[in-house]
Amino acid sequence: MSKKINKAFGMIFSGILFGSFAGLMIVVILYLFPPAQTEGGSEAENSVTVEQAEHLEAEDEQQENKQEPEVYAQSGEIDATETADSGKESREIAIVTDVTMVVDRVMPSVVSIFGTYMITEDFWGYQFRQEDEGSGSGIIVGENEEELLIVTNNHVVADSTSLSVQFVDEQTCSAQVKGTDADSDLAVIAVNLEELGAETKREIRIATLGDSDSLKVGEPAIAIGNALGYGQSVTTGVISAVNRQDSMNESGESLFLIQTDAAINPGNSGGALLNVYGEVVGINSSKIGGSMVEGMGYAIPISTAKPIIEELMSKKTRVPVSENEKGYLGISGINVTDEVHERYGLPHGVYIAQVYGGTPAERAGLKKGDIITYFDGESVETMEELSVLLDCSQAGSNVQIGVMVAAQYGYEERMIEVVLGGRN
Repeated sequence: MSKKINKAFGMIFSGILFGSFAGLMIVVILYLFPPAQTEGGSEAENSVTVEQAEHLEAEDEQQENKQEPEVYAQSGEIDATETADSGKESREIAIVTDVTMVVDRVMPSVVSIFGTYMITEDFWGYQFRQEDEGSGSGIIVGENEEELLIVTNNHVVADSTSLSVQFVDEQTCSAQVKGTDADSDLAVIAVNLEELGAETKREIRIATLGDSDSLKVGEPAIAIGNALGYGQSVTTGVISAVNRQDSMNESGESLFLIQTDAAINPGNSGGALLNVYGEVVGINSSKIGGSMVEGMGYAIPISTAKPIIEELMSKKTRVPVSENEKGYLGISGINVTDEVHERYGLPHGVYIAQVYGGTPAERAGLKKGDIITYFDGESVETMEELSVLLDCSQAGSNVQIGVMVAAQYGYEERMIEVVLGGRN
């Protein structure tokens, strides 16, 4: 019995000794190698909302004084990871469908354009001219000392007798054509700064033009424009294709366009196609593609448009002169339509059907059968365009008129100087 008692006490003593030694070793290890403390508390305390993360990121950017473009994403979950790469921080952000921040930023740069136009109706071989109304969109791209400058499509302003622009605060001002380029379907119109109210000047902003050459198929696209003339609206989609070839200009040259599935409807012409940074990457055109397709909208790449826009912005703004001061040529003309061009091979322009005697046209040497293609530095394709340019030309002024004259092997271009006559 005593042996069993001694054995039991021995086992208990050994256990106590082993436990004491193990506890001492744990204390020593914890003293030498203390556990890492989580900065700011527990995991639950360290979790932040998306809004807090965005706010903190914004503060970090301000502290680092970086001028990086804003990235707009949905007000939901953002899949963001940060990795160290050669000492630099990289960030991957999943872009989703909420574009409210882009729209809030860019909408003040987009305008609605309304116009009155003279259209020609052909009825049993007889042509009738009548007044009509239409609408389009534009993008504020600059200003000078006197004018606010807006880019749009040429077909939005072609044949217009009057134009007005409605801004984001719904103020409406009259506008004048500054320059047009029919081949690229681009135009710049101007609004006199004196017509803008103080509130409108505070609300509007000049758009940021991006780089369409860097677009990738599949990236998000946002379209803003005056769809159907109802006012500004927003559609979204992706870049469906880049460098999409389309033969749309009157010279037969191919243009390379951006294709998107963001809806581009009548009235969107001249509006903005944006990337997720709020930069204009294209100028929308509802004329391209037509109504026979769905989910295929087109835009003129901004990298292609930039040099043309800059040239048009430098041109003289054409302001209509009073009725008794308007100049005249003294001709009657017929439009060379696409059908006539294809059937008879005539150049696009205004075919001179008659030159009246004793008029500036006769004195300058214009003849029946000549086709007017340029007037005072502007391309001319219709009698309506020529009439608008004449309405802005002072009687007695010298203008250069470009005409295509029939020659032995087709047509050759000539420049003729004309002194415009008075209409009284």
